[in-house]
Amino acid sequence: MKMQSSLLPQLQQKLKLSPQIIQSIEILQLPLLALVEHIQQELVDNPVLEEVVEEKKEENPKEGDDAAQTAEDNEKADEIDKLGEIAEDWREYYSQTTVRRSNISEERDQKQEALENTAAKPISLHDYLMGQVSLIDIPGHLTEACENIIYSIDKSGYLASPLEEIMQSLEKPLSLEEVKNALNVVQTLEPPGVGARNLQECLMLQLDKRDPNYQLTMDMLLNHLEDIEMKKYPLIAKKTNHSLEVIKRQVEFIRTLNPKPGSVFCDETIPYVVPEVKVEYIDGKYEVFLIDNTNLPHLHISSFYRKFLTENGTDTSTRQYIQKKIESAKWLIDAIEQRRNTLYKVACKIVELQKNFLDEGVPRLRTLKMQDVADIVGVHVSTVSRAIAHKYIQTPQGIFDMKFFFTGGFQNVDGSMESWEAIRQKLAEIVAKENKANPLSDEEVADKLHASGIAIARRTVTKYRRIMKIPSSRQRKEY
Repeated sequence: MKMQSSLLPQLQQKLKLSPQIIQSIEILQLPLLALVEHIQQELVDNPVLEEVVEEKKEENPKEGDDAAQTAEDNEKADEIDKLGEIAEDWREYYSQTTVRRSNISEERDQKQEALENTAAKPISLHDYLMGQVSLIDIPGHLTEACENIIYSIDKSGYLASPLEEIMQSLEKPLSLEEVKNALNVVQTLEPPGVGARNLQECLMLQLDKRDPNYQLTMDMLLNHLEDIEMKKYPLIAKKTNHSLEVIKRQVEFIRTLNPKPGSVFCDETIPYVVPEVKVEYIDGKYEVFLIDNTNLPHLHISSFYRKFLTENGTDTSTRQYIQKKIESAKWLIDAIEQRRNTLYKVACKIVELQKNFLDEGVPRLRTLKMQDVADIVGVHVSTVSRAIAHKYIQTPQGIFDMKFFFTGGFQNVDGSMESWEAIRQKLAEIVAKENKANPLSDEEVADKLHASGIAIARRTVTKYRRIMKIPSSRQRKEY
């Protein structure tokens, strides 16, 4: 059998996205702060792209002064033109004599500004503990063990590594008893409770031996911590031979202790939320506004480079480079404008469909799917998903993630739909109004919801209660 290669024509259909469409999709799903950062980078990378700086206009001009103002503006324009001609004559000479000095001055100014605007690095828990260790008298052979223990503490303030593992990591061998002594030293440092190996030890380290109820509190933490969690106060009172009031008072004191002593040094960045859409009630109806104008730079293509293309003598490679940059700038500007239009249309439909929520709050939040809005606006459902991703809307009811308005729900007894958020709020209201001496079980809460027209199972109530971090009936009981 003879093997040979040959060329055969083949017809295929492939879906291929153009760079413009990919760029539009990426910009559509960017949140406002990320979009501003992207535009700033484009201003640096693309020389033909410029930011429009709008001048502030005088508000409420006086009537009758238009002619005088026009004449004055014309005189100022003539003066500016003359100054521009003089500046053009001196530009070349000035650039040759002062470019080096201006660059050095600008570089220094930028460095100084960067230093002044750089926030100081917050002190970490490890640095704080090491600072205390350097100020106290520790036996020399325990210093290395104390340092290893400190750097084995997690961000919550707990010891994350076993003492045996820490003992093996030491350059100078120590016994397990000596490592325990080093741990005792670390546990005397601030904040109280740091270096504990579990919650029980953490709370016990925060007790003051001078407290008259120290022994009782220590006994409750050692032997009745689970009973405290389950609110079995009568059982604790019976076992400790103290009154119920004394036990309740000590439980309230235990609640003031910090279960995560290292959390005060947590340096996690708190996300900054900037709403892009604002809803206001004006003249009996809700109006939608995009509020990105104050933060989003206004872009245009430099007239200098437009004019440069029309001049004779420009070489082919330079002309192609400028044309490519101008096309890229046009795609960016068009993508930003398309993003604004899509976001505005989607926001308007959300406000229209969720009017009852804007009037009365979460109980009137209706079930809504992205496909419903996509069909009305006339776009694909993925476009709606990208348009609302990481976007926030400011309403009379507060600031919400735009995905909040898209939720499923249950069908009521009367056939109407009830959103999950509305059901959760009703569940929270029922729990808040219950008799705390005899709290409702999940079955009883489900019965009350059913009585209000919401057919919901007991297991669903349990699921929502846990999601909302509402304690069980046993833990909600008050004596």
